Amino acid sequence: MEFYIIRHAQSANNELYARTGATDGRHPDPALTGIGHIQANHLARFLAGKEDGELGYNAHLHNRDGFSLTHLYTSLMIRSIETATYIAGATRLPLYAWPDIHERGGLYTVDEHGQEVGVAGPNRQELESVYPHLILPNSIDQQGWWRNRPRETVEEALIRARLVWEQLTERHGNSDDRVAIVTHGGFFQSLVSTLFTSAALVEELGMGELWYGISNASVSRIDLIAEGIAIRYLNRIDFLPGNLITG
Repeated sequence: MEFYIIRHAQSANNELYARTGATDGRHPDPALTGIGHIQANHLARFLAGKEDGELGYNAHLHNRDGFSLTHLYTSLMIRSIETATYIAGATRLPLYAWPDIHERGGLYTVDEHGQEVGVAGPNRQELESVYPHLILPNSIDQQGWWRNRPRETVEEALIRARLVWEQLTERHGNSDDRVAIVTHGGFFQSLVSTLFTSAALVEELGMGELWYGISNASVSRIDLIAEGIAIRYLNRIDFLPGNLITG
């Protein structure tokens, strides 16, 4: 299995933090910015194409001969769905929702008392009306998909990431599938930490001090091979013009 972890393009919250250095005024489920839509379009064309000219040795390990994705999943957060929609259009792949690859913390807002309060998120009818191409699991009903749950803790996010990896390997592990998920920076940290970081190091540093930097619309590749797990590359953004690199 070839596994591609794609971070969503720039969201309104990303732009807010880059501009102010703070999260005051953040939206619990932000959409892409104008720059984000442009990034997502570049990303989609990159994933659907291949490089021109001499491919060279081990071209496939660097995807110089293209990606030829076979499966595409997205989180149910709006910025992720919007990014994945560009990819689905360019690659002509069906787009499947995977609720468990959401951003660390889930959907929440901060009330007038400074308390973090969970919000419901879009329900099935709302998602189907705006994104009719999105294939939803049966678990998504007329309640909002987050269901006003409290903000997820770091520890809960790590457990969730491990379960996602187990489900991913059950679905695609013993195959030649080329699987992409469109997800979030915090989920990337959780997943990579559970795979490659010892529990002792996580406990010693704390997850707040252990951070893998990935940019908006970046692509990372991890292969599941007979010998184990191979990291091919992380945070690939060479397909973006310099003025479009954010995050």
